[in-house]
Amino acid sequence: MTSSTFVIEDQRRMARAANYLAWQSRLILPELGHRVVEVGCGVGNFTNKLLDRELVLTTDVEPACIERLCQRYADQPQLHAFVAEPVSEAFAGLARFRPDSCVCTNVLEHIQDDRAALHAMAAILQPHGRIVLWVPAFQALFGPLDRQLQHFRRYRRRDMTRLAEATGLRIIKTHYVNAVGFGLWWASTHLLRQQSLTGIQIAIFDRLVVPWLSALETMAPPPFGQSLFAVLEKR
Repeated sequence: MTSSTFVIEDQRRMARAANYLAWQSRLILPELGHRVVEVGCGVGNFTNKLLDRELVLTTDVEPACIERLCQRYADQPQLHAFVAEPVSEAFAGLARFRPDSCVCTNVLEHIQDDRAALHAMAAILQPHGRIVLWVPAFQALFGPLDRQLQHFRRYRRRDMTRLAEATGLRIIKTHYVNAVGFGLWWASTHLLRQQSLTGIQIAIFDRLVVPWLSALETMAPPPFGQSLFAVLEKR
């Protein structure tokens, strides 16, 4: 299986995690503006949540993903899709659309030079535009799953602070998400040595854990989690 095929299959499995995607949406969507760039859109699992916006610009490095996304949302005139990586002329050209926000879910960890990528996102935004990030948290969790998914790293809050400072961005908020997932990911990678999550694992977690966990973490964000949520603003 090629890396792109593996990523597409992984996204197909995650597309069935309706409760988890809804949880992401509740956190991310209020932070976005009306003219949104989705960086690393994949096959469009999160894109569906953005279609009420005035303009949606989706980008991915995999032509196969962009092709699938265009087929999936062919009836959405406000949606424009591009094959482009953040540090490229094609991506820089998106500034002509005057976007006011970027969203990047589980993508920054795939980019070797994350500082350059974040700087490129900021460069295309209007003044005070926002970059909303959802990234895997805690390097201690890094294992076979991350390597199979082609992750370069996982993040802590202090890593995000340093990254924002290095790129001249202001931090609006950062907090960890999915405390239960922290333990489950550790077990999957360090005990079971899994290279991918099964559809059954995802379904059980989505149906039995996410509803009560998301409600609990809304009241009190945990001190650790499987993921880190961050909102950054262009000065």
